[in-house]
Amino acid sequence: MRYYFSGVALASALIAGTANAQPCGDADSPCILDSGSYYAIAPATKPEGIVVFLHGAGAQGKSSLTSDLARDATERGYVYVAPDGYHPEARSARNWSVKADNTSFERDDIAFLNDVMDDVRQRFGVTATPTLLSGFSRGGSMVWDIACQQPGFATAYAPVAGAFWDELPSGCAGPVKLFHTHGWADRTVPLEGRRFFRDGQGTVTQGDVWVSLKIMREANGCINRQPETTSFEHDIWFRHWTDCNGADLELMLHQGGHLVPAGWSARILDWFEG
Repeated sequence: MRYYFSGVALASALIAGTANAQPCGDADSPCILDSGSYYAIAPATKPEGIVVFLHGAGAQGKSSLTSDLARDATERGYVYVAPDGYHPEARSARNWSVKADNTSFERDDIAFLNDVMDDVRQRFGVTATPTLLSGFSRGGSMVWDIACQQPGFATAYAPVAGAFWDELPSGCAGPVKLFHTHGWADRTVPLEGRRFFRDGQGTVTQGDVWVSLKIMREANGCINRQPETTSFEHDIWFRHWTDCNGADLELMLHQGGHLVPAGWSARILDWFEG
């Protein structure tokens, strides 16, 4: 039997970790900055880098401190960082400032996350540079925005169940190493996107994942539209663009809906380190 974690379950599954929580950063003691707050867990050894996870809309950073990704990242020597997307004046307060039509936010989350990274490196003594930026749903869309607008923010990007929103960007600032994961049956964020009406905001549209990948292929200088190779593992399918001048792209499709497939954490960290 195969198991899947929903966005909530991914963030709250009670999996015991072996890492040492810091006085600032654990579930009871967020690190407070002028621009916002974040939670973190440091590894038992000198940090090898940083893994950042952006929660979905309505969630909080601290809810992911007991996730598979938090456990696996700290066991591999990374500081695990879970920032809070927080916009008290917005329709959904616990959210990210994803670029989308008819939508505005009071905080620039790209600037906020840069503040978080500076603080993490200083507070936790991180001198190694490898950084993985991941996120689920709305957090996944924020990952796409950062990868496009500030490609040097992280070493690699791993969004899940979230891509660009309309109006889609006309281009991105540079190549990135990116691994996108999506559910074939996702109805919350369909692969083709969806349009809906929000009171006070008008029509907003989730972007098309296929078009998002096309935009990133162009930024990465991929030679062909089609992937160089495809592969599958039981009920999971992969498309690999490896003919890119900048950095490779990966697409992983699973049979589930708006969720993260079991085993994703270890897989994505293997990819990141590979």
